[in-house]
Amino acid sequence: MRSEETLKQMEISVSGEMLQLLAERAIYWPGRRTLLVADVHFGKAATFQHFGLGVPDGADTGTTRDDLGRLTHLIEHTGAERLVVLGDLLHSQHGQAAHLLELVSRWRLQHSALELLLVRGNHDRRAGDPPDDWRVTCVEQPWPDTPFCFRHEPETDPGPSACGYSLAGHIHPAVTLQGRGKLQTRLPCFVFGANSGLLPAFGSFTGSASRKPKIGERVFVIAGDEVVQV
Repeated sequence: MRSEETLKQMEISVSGEMLQLLAERAIYWPGRRTLLVADVHFGKAATFQHFGLGVPDGADTGTTRDDLGRLTHLIEHTGAERLVVLGDLLHSQHGQAAHLLELVSRWRLQHSALELLLVRGNHDRRAGDPPDDWRVTCVEQPWPDTPFCFRHEPETDPGPSACGYSLAGHIHPAVTLQGRGKLQTRLPCFVFGANSGLLPAFGSFTGSASRKPKIGERVFVIAGDEVVQV
């Protein structure tokens, strides 16, 4: 059941379908009651710790709890019946600590009616598919769902695809905005071109890459709890 609280969103039309761009770095597709996220990277902090990088103890648990909480918030407020992850649900084999896997297993049990689809990304291929009790349907890109085509890596051909309008992740797109006094800020963003769109990285422990918008693209930045077109 949805809470009386509403999510701040930006509604846009893509390929004849209405999509809701959410400040939680996700897209809701009401026509299919589907929530779309990309680049969750569960276990990235634990992977960094495994290789001796400077990550505080408990960072993997904390970021995983945060990301699962955000997913719960989105599912409850949209009424989504399906969650599609556009690649990189898991970061690596080294990050699959028992306590992290258990956290996600408990979360999955709480959302047992939710359909969960993973379009395998480059990290998923190295990490291996999620545990069976997560009940994730894993597929390769491109995965058609008319009028869209779900991917992890974006299309390299800028022209129309027979699969449909491409929605992808992988890039972790952001734009750098210039303010007064030469101040700059980099904000994660959604990008929509004529034939393809990009989602920002969902995971809390992920970076972003500044990307200069191309002519004709629509860019929507996430500024705090709002989505704003720039």
